[in-house]
Amino acid sequence: MALRKIITEGDPILNKVSRNVERFDARLAGIIEDLIDTLAEAKGVGLAAVQVGILRRIVVVNTGENYIELVNPEIVEIQGEQEAEEGCLSLPGQSGITLRPAVVKLKAQDRKGKWHVYKREELLARCFCHEIDHLNGILFTKHVIRPVEEDQA
Repeated sequence: MALRKIITEGDPILNKVSRNVERFDARLAGIIEDLIDTLAEAKGVGLAAVQVGILRRIVVVNTGENYIELVNPEIVEIQGEQEAEEGCLSLPGQSGITLRPAVVKLKAQDRKGKWHVYKREELLARCFCHEIDHLNGILFTKHVIRPVEEDQA
């Protein structure tokens, strides 16, 4: 499909709440394909539609083996805690140690509107939380508990 420009810090759209997707059509499929292409080019783990200027609840996640498309995602269960380094394609060069759930279970629709349940841990659990935060106008920096440098001392 097409590569989209990733919006970076300072653009007020990153602080806006995304709206639910209601139409599951060719336009939605095209947006998802563009997000996948953009994420692959950026070599990231996850990308929310708001990061390319689309205020809809759409996320794609690279599992390393395939891409999970999350439309209207909703976290339904969390377990445990993890501290790990986190960064963001919209905040290039910035990172920090965040505190996130160790395991996340969520439900989301695919491009055709079918509901799925996903349960992931560690990196993908952190990614799910990070990207859903984007849909709610929240950046990962709100979850930073300490700078990365402290871990490398």
